Amino acid sequence: MKIVITGATRGLGRALAEEFIRGGHTVLGCGRGGEAVFDLRMTYPAPHDFSVVDVAQDSKVALWAAKVLEAGSPPDLLINNAGLMNRLAPLWEQDDREFTKVVDVNLRGVANVIRHFVPAMVAAQKGVIVNLSSGWGRSVAPDVAAYCATKFAIEGLTKALAAELPAGMAAIPLNPGVIDTDMLRQAWADGAGSYPKAGEWAKQAAPFILGLGPQHNGQSLSVGGSDD
Repeated sequence: MKIVITGATRGLGRALAEEFIRGGHTVLGCGRGGEAVFDLRMTYPAPHDFSVVDVAQDSKVALWAAKVLEAGSPPDLLINNAGLMNRLAPLWEQDDREFTKVVDVNLRGVANVIRHFVPAMVAAQKGVIVNLSSGWGRSVAPDVAAYCATKFAIEGLTKALAAELPAGMAAIPLNPGVIDTDMLRQAWADGAGSYPKAGEWAKQAAPFILGLGPQHNGQSLSVGGSDD
């Protein structure tokens, strides 16, 4: 299976990429950190490939997608994983720059990737698009309003996309659950350690994601179960 994943250099994205590769799949990923991308390239050479891409920049995503698509068929699985957490504070203390940064990556970045990869998938009338949501895309908490807003938006965007896709495809908003990552430690440092590490989580999440198909189109799912 050919898998494209954003935010592949750290956290859930890297854990998933490595688990997919161990399973014999081809992974084409991106991340913003040049050093981490270089490490992935050295560790996992061709047919895998990793590129430095800021998904918030549409022109950069366009170039990355063109590179991936000209090398062969469209992805069988497209995972929009890249995301940021806002600085913990009430909404009125978040300035425009901070708020916009979270929206640009978590929401506009997903739209950019869809814009440049999904037409080829639609033309082939196959493929699954998984947009990483969150428990905070279906409920709320104080001090994370910007993050909640983007993940609630991902739920709506993905369900609308699901209604637009041809038969045989699927778009799914997926809540990964609570995992001990740098992002969780940013939001909840004291409690993060009681949750599974990303590598442990990926052993369950990878086969769950690989099992998604047209029958799941438009469903709000969580790793290991359903929220619909």
